[in-house]
Amino acid sequence: MRAMAPGDSAPDGITLLEVIRFLEDAGYTAQLVPADEGQIRCLVCAAVSPAAGVYADRLCRTEGASDPDDMVAVAAVRCPRCGARGTLALKYGPGASPDEAEILAHLDRSGARPAAAPG
Repeated sequence: MRAMAPGDSAPDGITLLEVIRFLEDAGYTAQLVPADEGQIRCLVCAAVSPAAGVYADRLCRTEGASDPDDMVAVAAVRCPRCGARGTLALKYGPGASPDEAEILAHLDRSGARPAAAPG
């Protein structure tokens, strides 16, 4: 399978679960989740950080060919407080909440590297 560049769609047939498992195998084993007002909560240390302060090493998108609810971006991120490396899954497009859209717009992707696709 081809490598996924930051912001690329996952290759056809790759599921959200497969992308997350791939990133977990690469060391992103913690979980971070959206918080209110476009912030991100680390489930390791419970810190809440603005998206602009959370560094995304990689960003992959999955797309549902017929279902907009399948439009999910998975970011491989690092918590700015405790350094935990984990995944952050966010809906984008018409199914995204205002907080998810704000996080995606402000997530620090300044040095994001391509993510190799599973397989």
